[in-house]
Amino acid sequence: MLTQREDVLRVFQDYSGDLQKLSLRDLEEFLRDEQLEEVDRVQQLAMELIERYEPSDTDAEGYSMSIDSFLMYLASAEGSIFHPRQQSLCQDMIQPLIHYFISSSHDTYLMEDQLRGHSSVEGYIQALKRGCRCVEVDCWDGPNGEPIVYHGHTFTSKILFKDVVNALRNYAFKVSEYPVILSTENHCGAEGEDSSQGEATRTTRLTSMRTASIATASDAWPNELWEDLDSDDGCPVLNTDCSSESLFVFGPGSAFIQRQPRCALGLGRLVALLISQHSNFPAVDQTSLFNSTLLLFFRKMKQRLSRELSDCVVYCKSVHFSSFKHSRIHSKFYEIYSFTESKARKHLREAREEFVHHNARQLTRVYPSGLRTDSSNFNPQVMWNTGTQIVALNFQTAGVEMDLNDGLFSQNGRCGYVLKPDVMRMSERRFDPEVPQNREGYQPRSLCFQVISAQQLPKVNIKESSVVDPFVRVEIHGLPLDQAKQETRYIDNNGFNPVWYDTLRFTIHVPELALARFVVEDYDKASRNDFIRQYTLPFSCIQQGYRHIHLLSKDGTSIPPASLFVHVRITNLV
Repeated sequence: MLTQREDVLRVFQDYSGDLQKLSLRDLEEFLRDEQLEEVDRVQQLAMELIERYEPSDTDAEGYSMSIDSFLMYLASAEGSIFHPRQQSLCQDMIQPLIHYFISSSHDTYLMEDQLRGHSSVEGYIQALKRGCRCVEVDCWDGPNGEPIVYHGHTFTSKILFKDVVNALRNYAFKVSEYPVILSTENHCGAEGEDSSQGEATRTTRLTSMRTASIATASDAWPNELWEDLDSDDGCPVLNTDCSSESLFVFGPGSAFIQRQPRCALGLGRLVALLISQHSNFPAVDQTSLFNSTLLLFFRKMKQRLSRELSDCVVYCKSVHFSSFKHSRIHSKFYEIYSFTESKARKHLREAREEFVHHNARQLTRVYPSGLRTDSSNFNPQVMWNTGTQIVALNFQTAGVEMDLNDGLFSQNGRCGYVLKPDVMRMSERRFDPEVPQNREGYQPRSLCFQVISAQQLPKVNIKESSVVDPFVRVEIHGLPLDQAKQETRYIDNNGFNPVWYDTLRFTIHVPELALARFVVEDYDKASRNDFIRQYTLPFSCIQQGYRHIHLLSKDGTSIPPASLFVHVRITNLV
């Protein structure tokens, strides 16, 4: 960290009574007027910051802060642009599943392209470590009847289904305790299910996973239905009918269903414990929320399926889409619709209000076009603007699309679930993403960034004489009316501590859907600018005042100490 900062000294002296230190009263004034901290806790916060960052016993005992301590505070997580409260679980987690955006991966097993790329369980491990809660498993017949996973009818390499299961068991709940959804494409035939190898796979799988039937005779799921789910050995019944819905329990934990208006599936209170008394799972606290649960749905099935795979899977039933009107009249709460990105864009062009209204009632999944053989991604923001819950991306491909995904799911404790805006959860109301001014409670905001400086930006090539000419671009991603970007000037030959003091202003019409992306690039007059670092966060997580932005690499990795120093102000426009 740079220890001599003229930009920070300037702020410090603006609030210091004697230009040497910040008294307790000086710091309180800075926190209240500049950082816009809550007035009723400013004094306590000021005292805590002095105790935490002031190394001098004399200053600490006298409740004053030196310039060095002030810099330490501004460079800390408390001085970050990302609000600390949003880094922990802070949203309502007992809403129906349809009310959440869910971090989702496409062809999770692939590490490279879609035609000849390498398949690996590492794809699942990395996605789960990144907070992904919906992964894909494409199952095919392998040697000796043992299921394999790969991108069928291509030259991509193959991995064993049981290795995928082991990876899920080991990593599914390390980052988040909330449900993992398996989007499963089952191409396994019935021929090999009697083989000894297939039986070994079955045994391995079912000792780790437990399935229970869900009655679908009516839309309501009263608690009494669970009393009938008994078998001779006391284990939950394994349903062998592919048309029925099953909940798939994975690892130590519990599964539950909450009866909701419109019969949606909840992420809420425990209704039924599905772990058998004969299983090896430890006891579970029945007040916990959806702890370590794995949910599955089939996307495509052969005419003659492997019965043992079908027995394990179906929580959501993937159904053909006819029309929004047909869905509104006939759809069941457990049905899910999957669209390619092109089909989803067509619905958005032709019936955007209906699309949003549909997603307030049903689960929808959108995935990349089959033409993206290079594993590139589409812009997920376009689909989030419709309220689509499962927007599947190729996690192995870095770029702005994955930056947006990482940014959206960086909130709420990185649990992989983000509550959708109110206007997208109300099926009794309509919302037009093209005309947000018509929504109830419309409140646009002015967002102003003063980009002050950057610190210790890396070189873009390894030449010793290489020096960057940095500039900053701020992008706003959200509804079409909110999409915008502005840039600072570029600074010649200074990646160590460039200073701008450039002001960029934006108008945000629907803050709940907006993301701010900061990109630092190396200006080049003769060729394309080179990427240096980036950082993306939700509008709702932005802290006002003087803040540091701790920049990330292209693949989202944190590599200190590169940072930006900015001043942020948000005001209401109406």
